[in-house]
Amino acid sequence: MPATFDIDAMRERDVADVAELDESTRMNEEHLRTELARAWARTWVAREKGDAIGYILTWHVADELHVMNVATRADRRRRGVGSALLREAIAYARDKQVKHILLEVRRSNAAAIALYRVFGFFAMGVRARYYPDDEDAVEMVLQFDQGTGKIVKHEDEVRLG
Repeated sequence: MPATFDIDAMRERDVADVAELDESTRMNEEHLRTELARAWARTWVAREKGDAIGYILTWHVADELHVMNVATRADRRRRGVGSALLREAIAYARDKQVKHILLEVRRSNAAAIALYRVFGFFAMGVRARYYPDDEDAVEMVLQFDQGTGKIVKHEDEVRLG
């Protein structure tokens, strides 16, 4: 049975819960408060019975949306939370007539790469030794047709295998 949850804008009251979602995010409470204060940051939280179970942090700069972080609480993964958060960000991007959505993902994170591909993201580059542990980042992009707002299908520009 799929989990039921709501998604809306992150608020100050969400900071402590979101900071605890995933140790690997490196998003402590201070960092999250800084993001909430940025005029260009857009952050949504998935809540189940009032508890934060996932979030997505994006930056809307000019005509692009950059996904900075997506995290789902460990015991709620593979239940559609990440997909729902991405759908929220994509809907926002369409509404604001954003040209493309950008993100970086660890090369080893096959599950996340597969999820992004479902939505139409393609690999456009690799940033060598991008992460503190020297792992590469795959740069991915989702492009919109500016006339229709539909996602433009695109083949990878780099080989990941």
